[in-house]
Amino acid sequence: MDRLAGVIASGRFPQSGMFSGPPGVGKQRLALWAAQALLCEQNSAGKPCGRCTGCSRVSTLTHPDLHWFVPIPRPKAQDTAKQVEEAEASLAEVMAERREKSQYGRPDGMDSHSVSSVRLLQRKISLTPAIARKKVVIVGDAERLVVQESSPEAANALLKVLEEPAADTVVMLTVADPQALLPTVRSRLVPIRVSPISDDAVRQYLSTVADPPATGAALDQRVLLAEGSIGRAIWADTDTEKADRAAEAFLSAVAKGPVGWTTAALAQAPWQARGDYTALLDAVSLKIRLRLKTDGTGDRARAVRWSQALKRVEVARFDAQGNLNPRLGLAVLGQDLQGLL
Repeated sequence: MDRLAGVIASGRFPQSGMFSGPPGVGKQRLALWAAQALLCEQNSAGKPCGRCTGCSRVSTLTHPDLHWFVPIPRPKAQDTAKQVEEAEASLAEVMAERREKSQYGRPDGMDSHSVSSVRLLQRKISLTPAIARKKVVIVGDAERLVVQESSPEAANALLKVLEEPAADTVVMLTVADPQALLPTVRSRLVPIRVSPISDDAVRQYLSTVADPPATGAALDQRVLLAEGSIGRAIWADTDTEKADRAAEAFLSAVAKGPVGWTTAALAQAPWQARGDYTALLDAVSLKIRLRLKTDGTGDRARAVRWSQALKRVEVARFDAQGNLNPRLGLAVLGQDLQGLL
């Protein structure tokens, strides 16, 4: 944060930036911190003072010059104007929920930044700042932009904003996989890498800040699963048992050979359950890492195999951030894990 504060204090903060890093690592939190610093009335060394009206309004998500866009359900209206109104109402509902509860989960697997959201973004950017000298726009989970070849409208609409940015506006995108953005969009953004935090910091958060706090073996497992991401540590508490059972069943299926993992892959729900698929992969990764930690030290050959298996799962988890069919992904993983476990 000190380096980021230095850039803000010098007036060299990019007008269009991209925070990238693993899911749940805190990219949107950092973007909000930067927004608070940019809208701070004291502007003390590039850091938010935390006391002025600007800082207070950003922290409560009520600042009229802060516009936070997150993935939402596609509007159902047919009329373009009504679609934008519906998108605005959906975003207002999400922000109201986040004002009530600061710990928020992942967006639904079907939520996205549709062209209606980007049209709303264009409308917000065209406004004159209400109380500050500039406006700040945050586009969270920007990989959810509709960027498929058959439907590039949202990304192209955003591209127009980035090509001709308003002088009084700062736009920040957060993304887990920059490659998921169109190259033309990515090329107009200044990259800011957000790295995972230490296991000690995750452990301290889970044991002292999280509600309820984690202890004992559950704390150890969640720290291990988090991989330096507070968000993943929090999400690990959601549907954990379901994902754990699914992972156990999948690993048992892999042990049965091609018939087993093929059957498991075909049983995987398709596109509509991508969240369940990534949760399954996380649980499989955790089980393999626990094996390495508890049983992998005495047999070098076995430890090497399990390490290779873990890498295959990590590749599958990375591919899951794109548009890969979960059934196909699970089938490929089953084949890759054959003989390694």
